[in-house]
Amino acid sequence: MDDNDRSIVGFVMAGHAMVHIYELSIPILMTVWLLEFSTTTAVLGTAVAVGYGLFGVGALPGGLLVDRFGSRRLISLCLAGMGVSFLILSVSPGIVGITAAIAIWGAAASVYHPAGLTLISNGVRDRGRGFAYHGMAGNVGIAAGPLVTALLLLVFPWETVVVILAIPALIAAVAGLSIEFDPTAAVEVTDGGQKRQPPSSLSEFFAETRQLFTVGFALVFVIVAFNGLYYRGVVTFLPELLGDFLTATIGDARLGLFDPDSPMAEEFDLAQYLYVALLMVGIGGQYLGGRLTEYIEPDRGMLLVLVFLTTFALLFVPAAETGLWGLLVVGALLGFALFVMQPLSQATIAKYSLVGSRGLSFGYTYLATFGVGALGAAIIGTVRTYGSMSAVFLALAAFSTLAGTFAVILVTRD
Repeated sequence: MDDNDRSIVGFVMAGHAMVHIYELSIPILMTVWLLEFSTTTAVLGTAVAVGYGLFGVGALPGGLLVDRFGSRRLISLCLAGMGVSFLILSVSPGIVGITAAIAIWGAAASVYHPAGLTLISNGVRDRGRGFAYHGMAGNVGIAAGPLVTALLLLVFPWETVVVILAIPALIAAVAGLSIEFDPTAAVEVTDGGQKRQPPSSLSEFFAETRQLFTVGFALVFVIVAFNGLYYRGVVTFLPELLGDFLTATIGDARLGLFDPDSPMAEEFDLAQYLYVALLMVGIGGQYLGGRLTEYIEPDRGMLLVLVFLTTFALLFVPAAETGLWGLLVVGALLGFALFVMQPLSQATIAKYSLVGSRGLSFGYTYLATFGVGALGAAIIGTVRTYGSMSAVFLALAAFSTLAGTFAVILVTRD
């Protein structure tokens, strides 16, 4: 990597980590809200799905803004908006207020992925390694979000915790405006120097969309939508699911660690820390996925990972029921495979998109990943409320199987 690559990758790594710190603090906060507001997983899952939905839906207009105004400004605005949304969350009354605050977070966060991934695609010459490091930083945020939130909840009420979480994003938003780099340094190297003007009217937008949506890109869109359902369903409810498995396997872990009458015993939840550990495993998955893009076609890599995701979903309950070690092994494999997928899908999007409309292409695909994918929280929450644990993982396996079916069509259609 040269100096420009390192500047861009450092900038997007920081932004990516921050986005996922906030995203994955929400499932931990949900375990508190379920008790405080005496609601069900179906109701709370649907409420949270509003914000997660905007996280995806906003990616499309975010992608258009990236093509017109550039990534740096939008990433800084994203960080500022997320910080403000968590300040609002701290004073939000009840489920309605929480829904509104998380909706603001989702709208602000939605521009990040089109902005950050466009910056890597067009500005980083060592693209595969850039995607790998970017993904690894995201996983640090994914793990740090629930870990930091869980630790803070041991000593502070949740309203104070979200204020503390808001501060780093506000600082990063200001700092991001001073970083220097060339955002198009890699275009001539990786894509032949093609340049396109972003659409400036509705008719041009539809024309650009028609040109973008080749058969290949349309298949990628469907694949990442089903994978988004799988991802959101796993990361939203895995803390609660792990808690149920741990209770069945080892009982209440707090009894052996704390005085039953102490505040620590009341707040400590071993499942939250196991959840963080499984997400940390995903850092290695992100790195492997990014490096694989340098050796195999990314669309073929996606197909292979989808097979593994289906397999691990089907094995999760039987393995977890064998005991603690079975739960740890299958959970680690699931966490690893879940995040191998991300760099491969990002490289596939770049492969099937146009250089000058990279923002729009990532906007559409992250509309699918996080917009359509947000329904995964509502679907899995409903299945969890009215069905068995096995039904939850069968639903997840259905998502990855459908994604894999379209991936087979993508890689065999020529």
